[in-house]
Amino acid sequence: MNQNANAPARDSNQDRIAFIGGGNMAGAIIGGLIRQGLSPLQVEVVEPFAQSREKLKVQFGVLAKEFAGPALARANVVIWAVKPQTFKEAAAQAGAFTGSALHLSVAAGIRSSSIAQWLGTQRIVRSMPNTPALVGKGMTALYARPAVTEADRRRIEQIISTTGDSLWVTDEQYLDAVTALSGSGPAYVFFFIEAMTKAGIEMGLSSDQARKLSIGTFVGASELARASDDPPEILRERVTSRGGTTHAAITSMEHDQLAALFGKALHAARKRATELGDEFGA
Repeated sequence: MNQNANAPARDSNQDRIAFIGGGNMAGAIIGGLIRQGLSPLQVEVVEPFAQSREKLKVQFGVLAKEFAGPALARANVVIWAVKPQTFKEAAAQAGAFTGSALHLSVAAGIRSSSIAQWLGTQRIVRSMPNTPALVGKGMTALYARPAVTEADRRRIEQIISTTGDSLWVTDEQYLDAVTALSGSGPAYVFFFIEAMTKAGIEMGLSSDQARKLSIGTFVGASELARASDDPPEILRERVTSRGGTTHAAITSMEHDQLAALFGKALHAARKRATELGDEFGA
């Protein structure tokens, strides 16, 4: 896990970062970099949608353009924050200007070999972030191609630290598992919060009460798990007194094989991540 979450971003007039794609993940990283000292004048975004460009300009004061152009050649880091199905087209437009840069992809599924082929460079780090990056609590897995130097790795860690924690994987295939686990994971948490809130309302609580209790429980349990050296099954057992209320709930879930069904869902997500690479890759 990245231990440099509070390290400031480099603030050099020669340090320029370009974003291809200006959606939520790009916005999270841009906001973090600016909060850590990077000037908005050192950031350039290529974003085809006018509404997204205007939002970035107003929110961060960065330069946002509709099309890729020669100005991208000034960037020493290029962050690809595009949808998997549009990556190849975006690379065809911008790749001619970014050959000397270090590249970071946050696009799901697209393998680094495809990116290297499209861009004509091997200095590529592929990542799998998740949406809590929007509030600085993200979890990002990183994979570097062999041509990426230690200095490059540190630079990527420095950038990602603006959105939360990170870890490196040694084999790119593990990123499909990461996608299933943490990349899609926030949706699973929201799913359970939704279910708990609905059940709370059915049992007579107000909507606000049920929502606050459900969210607070996830936040508190997550922080307890983070702070503890004990595995989650031990933490669960400490809350589960035989014959008590928690035991009744856990027994019901075990009877319905919820853990097996949940595992099946994660395997489906990993399978889809692999399919994205096959479908939209080189």
